[in-house]
Amino acid sequence: MSPARFSIPFALLLAPLPALAAPFTDLALIDNSVAAFTGQPIGVPGGAAQPVDRRLRLSACQSPLALSWYGAAQASVLVSCPDMGGWRVFVPVKEARRDAPAAIAVARGEGVTVTVAGDGFSVSQPGEAMEAGAVGAWIRVRMGAKADPLRARIVRPGLVELPMD
Repeated sequence: MSPARFSIPFALLLAPLPALAAPFTDLALIDNSVAAFTGQPIGVPGGAAQPVDRRLRLSACQSPLALSWYGAAQASVLVSCPDMGGWRVFVPVKEARRDAPAAIAVARGEGVTVTVAGDGFSVSQPGEAMEAGAVGAWIRVRMGAKADPLRARIVRPGLVELPMD
């Protein structure tokens, strides 16, 4: 078989291989995760300013997405894929109107009740606020002296809730 006759069929066999490449992360999943993390939908003050750019082609993430506030002013959410060779995206948050500064509902070091609720159950445990915040703010809380801090949303003074994801 001549090299020319061999290379054409071989090239035709390789043509569909890009279609078999690793899939991309669904960008709607990132949008929904940011909305759940901030507690506000896209375009609403406190939520993502706009949807993630649909031109992004982020490699598929096998692990759950990791989300955290970025910056002291919490002006964006850092979304990252914790997989080896993962990626990270910064999602800007639409600034909430600042009519008046929100009153601090929980002070740093204050004892709080940490709740987790689901269909037909509710669990509460005492914890300690690692940060101060107003109602609706996300703060770090520790549920024991040796426990790692968790992120919880302030419901009212002295009460925070952990999301059920």
